[in-house]
Parts: sequence; structure tokens; C-alpha cells
Amino acid sequence: MSLDFGTRDAAARSEEAARLVKTAGADVAEVVTGKRARPDAATFAGSGKVEQIRDALRLHNAQTVVFDQALSAAQVRNLERVLAEGWKPVRVYDRTELILEIFAQRARSHEGKLQVELAQLQHHATRLVRGWTHLERQRGALGKTGGPGEKQIELDRRLIGERVKKLKERIRKVTRTRETQRAGRNRSGLLRVSLVGYTNAGKSTLFNRLAKSDAYVADKLFATLDTTTRRVWLANGTTAAISDTVGFIQDLPHSLVAAFRATLEEAVQADVLLHMVDRADPMHMQRIDSVNKVLAEIGAQDVPQILIYNQIDRVPGLEPEIVRDSHGKILNIKASAATGAGVDLIRGALLEAAEALPRGALATAA
Repeated sequence: MSLDFGTRDAAARSEEAARLVKTAGADVAEVVTGKRARPDAATFAGSGKVEQIRDALRLHNAQTVVFDQALSAAQVRNLERVLAEGWKPVRVYDRTELILEIFAQRARSHEGKLQVELAQLQHHATRLVRGWTHLERQRGALGKTGGPGEKQIELDRRLIGERVKKLKERIRKVTRTRETQRAGRNRSGLLRVSLVGYTNAGKSTLFNRLAKSDAYVADKLFATLDTTTRRVWLANGTTAAISDTVGFIQDLPHSLVAAFRATLEEAVQADVLLHMVDRADPMHMQRIDSVNKVLAEIGAQDVPQILIYNQIDRVPGLEPEIVRDSHGKILNIKASAATGAGVDLIRGALLEAAEALPRGALATAA
């Protein structure tokens, strides 16, 4: 289900939502779209759209509905009740839960799994009321504090709070190890480069080209969750440390940004960001804005960045080139990580950035 509130292109949003569902391992039976001035307080979509969704569930014998927006716990509860009426139990996911589910499936490293579990628990803690609607919530007689439903909710909150505390401590330990490794690269005088960009923009493909690595690459959203760093020889004895980071997406859940802050610190500490952009995407300018919003959220908005307009092989008339401003500063590079066209220009740009480092640091690296 996708609703347009005039903030994004409806067709592009629906297409991205369908890709997210497929990435999570489900098939898309039908896409229902709509347009409203504001969400309905009870069910987000209006009564007519909810009825349309209910009909679609029965037509396709489906029991899962995904809303491409954030829903409140009450809205999810109301939707599941209304959609299941006279039918089977229905599970309603909102955009946040769907992305969390994908991250849970994709996390491979110990750190990544800890971060995803933390984000899931923090999200779940806001929705505990949904799981206990069958229990009494009235205050007890004679000044008792409440019914069994409230007691169970408080117990769950305490258990989740304890688990969150343990997870944060374990993540802090992993973070200290990462900071030690990062400090070693800083002392070496290496140019620190982070690949950032919208999910599926080609970051890992470029990383493999530059580092002669074999990082996982797939035509899927969030193919990479775990940060990988490699040393890359540029030229003239100069070396850079390049990190491939998790892809961003529009409306990325704040809980995920917070949980992955330690991983995304690579971008904050970088000397330069290679901001990968799928130039063949009609929404590429909006994707750039989305990435910059996340960079600002983690404190990396002031790190110098070079836009890499990737996948030019899919855009007729575009050739590899470096575009500079009137002062000679590199604004963007047109390239194709898939074919290798323009990758030499990216290496040259990184060499320029390395040579601009303090001479003492560069001498150490050499």
C-alpha cells in the first residue's frame, strides 16, 4: 500500500516499495496506491482504501500487507483487526518494520547482527501495547496499580530494557576495536575514503574495482550491511584506505541510523566521500538529497565529497569525464563501475585528494 502526500513521486515510491518487499523474500501480489491530504488517524488509509486492500487479500489469498509509510502501533492494530474480519489472521508491516526485517536477514558480521537486534528491540519497545490487547487494562479495585495486561507490558519493557543495555555494551566493545583500527590507519597517513550512496547505486561494484576485492554484489537493495575496508594503491607509492558502507534509503528508520552509528563513523572520519549515484535512476537527484540528509544526521555533512555519477553505460550520450568548478575543484565524475569506464578518473581524483593531505602525513604513507 502506497499513499502519496505530495512529497515524492508516487510511481517511484511504489516501485521502490515493491523492490523492498521482494528483497525481504516475498512476492508482490498487488500494489494499491492512493492520495490523501493527511493520514487517517485510525487506519492511516481511508475506509475505501482499506476495503480495497481487504478485497485484494481475499482475491490473492494473501495474509500480509505492507504499508510504505511509518504507522503507529494503534494503526497497525486497527488495520490487522479490520482486514482479518471474516477472513484469516493478517500481518501488517510498515516501512520501518520491513526495512528492519531486511537488515535482520542480511546481517552477517557479529557487529551487524548486534546493531540490527538493537534497532529491532528499540522499535518493538514502542509497540508493546499491540501484543497485549487481549488482556485486561482496567485499574484494579482498592488502589491496585492495574490489570494483568499492564503487568505483562511492564515485564516486557523491563526485559527489553535489560537486553538493550547489554547490546549497547557489546556494541561499545566492538566500537572500541574499530576505533583502534581506525587510529592505526590515521597514524599511517593513509587517505581515508568512504563509499556512500543510495542503496543499490553500485558502491560495492566500484569497491571491488578499486580494491580488487570480492565484496558481495547483487542487484538487490541493502546487499551490503557490513563495512569492509581495504588498502588501495593509487600511484606514485600513494595508498588509500577505502571503506564500503551500508547503503542509505529515503525515510531510513532513525533507529537503524542510531544502531549503525558506529559503522557509519567510517564516513564521519573520512578525508573524502565518494558519493555514488545511479545516474540511470530518474529520481537520482532526490536520492542525492536522501543520502545527504543521513550524512547530516550522523555528522558527516562537512566531509568533502565527490559525486560519482555511476552506470553511465545505461544512459545514452554520457561519456566518462571529470567535471570541475571554476576553481578546479572536482564536482563530479561520470563513470561505470560495471564496465570499468572512468574508474581511472576516480583513481586520479583520489590521488589528488591524497596529495592535498598534510605533507608529513603523505610522506609517512609513502
